[in-house]
Amino acid sequence: MTIDCFSNIAFILNDIYVAITIKVASDSIRDLCSLRMTCKAACDAGDFNIVHRSVSIPPPHATPWWWCLSPEAKRFFDRCMVAGHPELLFREALRELFIRHNENVGLQMMNSATSTGHAAAKYALTMTLLLRTDDNDEKQKGLELYRELDAAGSLADCEVQMPHIEEQHTVCATPRCSTRGHMPLLYDYRRCAAERNSVHAFGGAAHIPCIQCRADYDLQAFVNLP
Repeated sequence: MTIDCFSNIAFILNDIYVAITIKVASDSIRDLCSLRMTCKAACDAGDFNIVHRSVSIPPPHATPWWWCLSPEAKRFFDRCMVAGHPELLFREALRELFIRHNENVGLQMMNSATSTGHAAAKYALTMTLLLRTDDNDEKQKGLELYRELDAAGSLADCEVQMPHIEEQHTVCATPRCSTRGHMPLLYDYRRCAAERNSVHAFGGAAHIPCIQCRADYDLQAFVNLP
C-alpha cells in the first residue's frame, strides 16, 4: 500500500512538471532550455512529445541567425517536427508545395497541421483546394473549409503567399449571383484606395452576401500579398 502511494505521488509530480514545462515552452525556447537545466525532473519532463509540440516558435524574421548553424538547434527542431509541431509542419508544408513542388507530401503535411487547429495552415489548405481546376470535389472541400474559417472569424488573421491566380480558379459559379466575376475589380479598388490612404481600403468583401464571391475576393488578396 505504501509503495502504491509513493508511486501515485511520483506520477502526480511528473504530471505537474510536464504541465509546468508545457507552459514555459509555449512562452519561450530560451526559458525552456533554462528550465531543463534546473533539475532532472524538469529535464525529463522537457523530453515529452507534448512539450515539443507546444514550443513557441518565433517567426522567421525573429529567429536568431545562428540557430540554422547549430547542430543542437537542428536536433531540437527536428524533434519538434517529429512530435508534430503545428507551426513547423505548416512551414515545411509550404516548402514542399511551393518550393519543392511535392504536392502530395505538401498536402499531407498541410492536412496534419490543419488537424491541430493551426488557422494559417487551414487557410493555406483552403486556398490551395480552391485553386484546383482538376477536382471539383476538392474545390467543394475548400469552400467548406472557407465557410468554417469565416464562421470562426479567422480569415482576417491568415496571410500566406500563393502562386499566380488564373480565371478558371473562380469559385462562384452561380448564374444568378449579382456579384459574380466582380471580385478582381473590388480588390483593385481596395488596393488603389490603400495606396491613397483612403478609408475605402478597409472592409475587403465583408459586405458581399455571396460567400463564394467572398472566397473569390480572398483568393485575389491571397495571391497578391506583398
